[in-house]
Amino acid sequence: MKNSIIIRVVILGAISILGIMAVQTYWVLRTWDLKEKEFHEKIEIALLNVAKNLEKLGGPLPPQNLISQISSNYYVVNINDVINANLLEFYLVKELELVGLQEDFEYGIYDCSSNKMVYGNYVTFSSDKPKENIKRDDLSTYDDYLYYFGVRFPDRTGYMLNSMRLTIIFSVILLLTISFFLYTTYIILRQKRLSEMQKDFINNMTHEFKTPISTIKISANTFLNHPLVKADERLAQYARIINEQNDRLNAQVEKVLQLARIERDNFQLHLEEVNLHELIEKIVASTRLKVGEQGGDIATDLKSNHPVISADRLHLTNILHNLIDNAMKYCKDCPEITIRTEDTENHLKLSIADRGIGIPQEYQGRVFEKFYRVPTGNVHNVKGFGLGLYYIKNICRAHGWKITLKSEAGKGTEICIGI
Repeated sequence: MKNSIIIRVVILGAISILGIMAVQTYWVLRTWDLKEKEFHEKIEIALLNVAKNLEKLGGPLPPQNLISQISSNYYVVNINDVINANLLEFYLVKELELVGLQEDFEYGIYDCSSNKMVYGNYVTFSSDKPKENIKRDDLSTYDDYLYYFGVRFPDRTGYMLNSMRLTIIFSVILLLTISFFLYTTYIILRQKRLSEMQKDFINNMTHEFKTPISTIKISANTFLNHPLVKADERLAQYARIINEQNDRLNAQVEKVLQLARIERDNFQLHLEEVNLHELIEKIVASTRLKVGEQGGDIATDLKSNHPVISADRLHLTNILHNLIDNAMKYCKDCPEITIRTEDTENHLKLSIADRGIGIPQEYQGRVFEKFYRVPTGNVHNVKGFGLGLYYIKNICRAHGWKITLKSEAGKGTEICIGI
């Protein structure tokens, strides 16, 4: 994957995460404000009803400034008369239950003679909560009222969080999702770094191979042309083997280097007018002898009326050689290869078919992957690195050609290229 694509993915991912977190934070704060407002309204309704109940037993209530909120969880109620503590607790419990609030509270009554709040009681609606373990706080006085009582809700924050339980659960799920995305991004970047290190190692290694391969090539040719070697059939055979295997090694190194150039995006095609039929006939003539040595046959069926195409001759030649080589390697007993061309509606169709061992359906989707080879168990009679079809696919993609594969296990394979 290109660096620019990964950078874009990371930037867009970061923007998306920040946007999602901003929206979620807004809704959490918004929900908190709504729950806080709802809690405050319920408290005011309950305390107002308590004040009205006490009014029936004493003097009239003041016309305004009846309830004051001292802090987020502490309220004072102006009564303008002496307050009965027992009745006050009864009315507080009753009215809070009527508005749907069963939250623990503590209350106190102002004593004007001592200028202090006389602590009333800590009231809990939960039978599981032992009162002896409850921490009681002194209630503060309020200088603007003469006769009043105060009510504090110590567990107000807990009530708010409990009422937002669903919102908090969704927020936690969102945070876990974001954490998973960040972890995945870290893994991707780490794997990319390791992949780049692997590519650099392979590229450096293949470049280092070029010098000894060239030296072996020169030495093998000198060895082959020496009169004493020519006179000795055994030495001549060894020299040919060295030369052939050196060429094979050089071809593999060149393939790796070409793939490295493609992946680095500094790969350029040298397009020219190529007569596909002439190129096929030339390649078939050079490989027919080798196919014949295996007891097989290679045939052509060239029906296209427009065989001249724009292509890179070297890479097109490599494609044909690779496909023919695969057909020879993966044959049953004797290779039977057919190369066809025909004109379709929009393009020229080139196909190379064989009657070899074929590819099972479950592996066909991966044969064009780099280094992938169809599993054969413990049998490794066919050598290779899994680069041939990957190279072919990339060259076709660079030309803008479409490549498809048709295969059936035990019946053979056909690869079609739409040019």
